Amino acid sequence: MVQYIGTAATARRRRRRPSSLGRAEESPLLARLDWTLLLTSAALVGYGLWAIGGITRHVVPGDPNYYLSRQLVFVAVGLVAMLAMIAIDPEWYRRSMRGMYVLMLGLLALVLLAGTVSRHSRRWIDVSFFRFQPSEFGKLMLVLFVAALLADRLQRMNELRTPLLAVALGVPPVLLVFAQPDLGSALVYMAALGACLFVSGIRWSHLGLLTAATVFLVVAVLWLLPAAGMPVLHGYQKARLTGFLSPSSDPTNATYNVNQSEIAVGAGGVTGRGVNNATQTNLNYLPESQTDFAFAAFAEQRGFLGVAGLLLLYLLVVWRGLKIVTIARDGFSAIVAAGIVFGFVFQIFVNVGMTVGLAPVTGITLPFVSVGGSSLIASMAMIGLLQSIHARGRLRRG
Repeated sequence: MVQYIGTAATARRRRRRPSSLGRAEESPLLARLDWTLLLTSAALVGYGLWAIGGITRHVVPGDPNYYLSRQLVFVAVGLVAMLAMIAIDPEWYRRSMRGMYVLMLGLLALVLLAGTVSRHSRRWIDVSFFRFQPSEFGKLMLVLFVAALLADRLQRMNELRTPLLAVALGVPPVLLVFAQPDLGSALVYMAALGACLFVSGIRWSHLGLLTAATVFLVVAVLWLLPAAGMPVLHGYQKARLTGFLSPSSDPTNATYNVNQSEIAVGAGGVTGRGVNNATQTNLNYLPESQTDFAFAAFAEQRGFLGVAGLLLLYLLVVWRGLKIVTIARDGFSAIVAAGIVFGFVFQIFVNVGMTVGLAPVTGITLPFVSVGGSSLIASMAMIGLLQSIHARGRLRRG
């Protein structure tokens, strides 16, 4: 288990190199950024625009660049958000943890009260020309809050009440997202919360206890409560899980999306069919090709080589993110970076997994590639926060 406490070796390094550290702290913020992460993120944004330009070319008749033009606007907004996150010292979020928690719960509750319903879900709030999804931003806000909570109690992580408090305060936003219903985002919330607990130094016995409680909760939702006449999942959610666990028995045709997705991925071959010949995407055999199943649509058009490049860029982001965890200046920053990176990995795994039949369909976006402003802006803000942590890290090297 990892607990962020400075070692004696670290202290000796600091004593030996006070002048170099001083010069690093005085250097411009721009010079202290992780340029590998920055360039990789820029490549991901470009890759996503390239993918969207092809995937959505035939969606709006007469306007092949409709979604691409909108996404360019979101890129501009995301760039502003990223620069703002870089400029703000992460310590500010730690001091503002209570306000952030209240804001997060307020936004998620507002969705249930006044949100827009679309495709069986109430996940969006309409603001003039822009529809935003609070659960996308809530992922980052939850990580910041839990990290601040745990950072203030690092010396008490061996006490069971510390992780229990973090879990107790993390449950309300998870339930609010689950109630939308947005099972995919709720799972990302839980994964990020688990990563924060792990990096903060939770004891193995306590981790085992929380894992057992999670397994019991899953069993209760899937079996015990429905058997007692209190179903928790909606009908289409149960159909998706049944179709994933037993594809051969699918009376409601709930596996149609996955079947078409697998066909699209396989049809792409090595180099892809190209934009005009991608029949699964262009003829609407593949549902939600620009959002949930963007990976499958991109695989059909660009093939194995195209998706391999995309996954490689994701891998580079994860690598740099993990490196930032190791050079963070304090426990709070390390926990935040770990929560962001693991949530990012988990979201990619679930999205890609459901397109090839390795995970149930949960309606989760693919970062930087799926059409949508909330997901893109939140992802770019996440990169900005990682850069902020790196620029103010203990070691000024990347």
